[in-house]
Amino acid sequence: MSAMKVYQYPKCSTCRKALAFLTKEGVSFESIDIVTSPPSVKELKRALKQSELPLKKLFNTSGQSYREGRFGERLDNLSEAEALAELAADGKLIKRPLILGADFALVGFDEQAYRARFG
Repeated sequence: MSAMKVYQYPKCSTCRKALAFLTKEGVSFESIDIVTSPPSVKELKRALKQSELPLKKLFNTSGQSYREGRFGERLDNLSEAEALAELAADGKLIKRPLILGADFALVGFDEQAYRARFG
């Protein structure tokens, strides 16, 4: 696999913190705007498996797209395939940043998890 991918949103302060951390640690990565180029269903499926998180944790539950799409009410009734398709269709639905490495995925910015992985 090529360079580690970091799906992020330039206006997101959490994303900026994560990118600053990676840069400071000398980690090479490809930065991708999650809104203009959201990850594919295949990438999201891999992120779900490698992060070992429940599906709901891939969703940006505090975001406008989540509220407007009424995912709080609907998510439990969506299949995994339907939920991943919704995420792939709207980058703002995805919790960010989303990091895809060769054999791992990190969702959101948790400095301890980043230190454990890159420190």
